[in-house]
Amino acid sequence: MRVAFQGIRGAYSESALLARFGDVEPVGFPLSEQVFDAVESGEVDGGFVPVENSIVGPVGVNNDLLLERGVFATAESYFPIEHCLLGRIGDRFEDVKAACSHPVALAQCRDFLDRHGVRPVLEYDTAGAAEIVARRQAPGEAAIASKRCAGIYGLAVLAENIQSVQNNITRFLAFRRGDGVDAPPGEKTSLAFAVHHRPGALLDCLKRFAEHEINLTRLESRPVPTNPFEYVFFVDLLGGPGDDAVKAALVELRAAARHLKIIGSYPVGERPVSVRSPGR
Repeated sequence: MRVAFQGIRGAYSESALLARFGDVEPVGFPLSEQVFDAVESGEVDGGFVPVENSIVGPVGVNNDLLLERGVFATAESYFPIEHCLLGRIGDRFEDVKAACSHPVALAQCRDFLDRHGVRPVLEYDTAGAAEIVARRQAPGEAAIASKRCAGIYGLAVLAENIQSVQNNITRFLAFRRGDGVDAPPGEKTSLAFAVHHRPGALLDCLKRFAEHEINLTRLESRPVPTNPFEYVFFVDLLGGPGDDAVKAALVELRAAARHLKIIGSYPVGERPVSVRSPGR
């Protein structure tokens, strides 16, 4: 089974994909849009993207694509993000002057970088930064990436677990082409809706869940790019579309909302428990 992810070999998305599904063939693409293109075209069997991080919040581009594209989420997965400082074989930690990585990874490791006087350098990807450092072999240059990247790209681990907040967990969704009509019953459902422009419209939609005693685990708004200052609301709830309470609430929500899309339904993913001491 071929599953698309954004990034190159060693990316956290690839590691999370292999941890969740094991015997699949990961297929990397530079951009999230290309991941969805590959799924919709049938080039791959499914896709796997991050949608939310416990520190920085939602991954906007991927949530937007799940809403816009003809795909259906079938599984969720939580993966701990543990950043390492990777350098050339033989380099000393004290010699590192600059660290390359994705902007989010650099932000998550800012305390460590400031404490040791290491200059952050923006790159497009954590694994991509590791590949660049390995290829350039520049003195004093390191990458912030996963420990797995050290083995893949022939680098040394100079410091481990260097992020400022130790419980750094990313939530991923796996998805496939289609509308999910033939999907098995799920324990959790993701959806998005837009409301009419009138007083109390959002409350009118949300009360459908309360009236049917449905627990919401996520509620957030996203701007609609084509309509400035209009918003769509993303919701995760416990229950599947086939459950009587959820089915009744969705019928009412469809009538009350301006637009509704069921993004996916899937088993509840297991959340990791990971508390470690920060790096030096």
